Amino acid sequence: MTRPSRLILVTGTGTEVGKTWVTAALSRRLRAFGIEVAARKPAQSFTPGDTATDAAVLGEATDTPADTVCPPHRWYPVPLAPPMAADTLQLAPILLDDLVAELDWPSDVAIGFVEGAGGLCSPIAHDGDTLSLAQRVRPDLVLLVTEPVLGVVSQVRLAARALTGHEVLVVLNRYDPSDEVHRRSRDWLTAIDALAVLTNHDLADTVDSDAAWRAISGEPPSARNP
Repeated sequence: MTRPSRLILVTGTGTEVGKTWVTAALSRRLRAFGIEVAARKPAQSFTPGDTATDAAVLGEATDTPADTVCPPHRWYPVPLAPPMAADTLQLAPILLDDLVAELDWPSDVAIGFVEGAGGLCSPIAHDGDTLSLAQRVRPDLVLLVTEPVLGVVSQVRLAARALTGHEVLVVLNRYDPSDEVHRRSRDWLTAIDALAVLTNHDLADTVDSDAAWRAISGEPPSARNP
């Protein structure tokens, strides 16, 4: 596997928490600063007839064909975890070694996003999940996307413990600053659990924030193009 200058793995505490939206938003923002960005989805499953697949959304955000983001033979038009979808379609088993080997990057990419499937421990292959993928690709940063609903503190803690040894940045998607549960959950994760946390409201200005810029890009703020 070739490797970007900085590799970021995107996962979540569950499915439909907004991983693809977050990855696309960050990709567009970073590209606006002149940074070469690419995104990869090792395998994707989706509802038949859905044209706005994860690969299509990520491809639009990075100006890349969807079949480059995710190889066409890893498209599974069944709304189940990829290995379950492959079984339903009576296709060959998905092996983690193959997914890792198929990750390919342009030589000039500064930041590469790899988006998993579902939650951190959701199966992405018959022999592995996104946590297994993280252990194989050794990302420089893991973005853990979640929603700030009741119970999110437990969900984030469990995922963060599983990711011990990795740098983790939590993204609270669909955050409502007027919602007390949302506010208190964010405050607890930052003050008590000492986790780095952004919300979807921060994403538009993420690379304008010195701390967020360092976490995502790995570069000092002075490296930003105006």
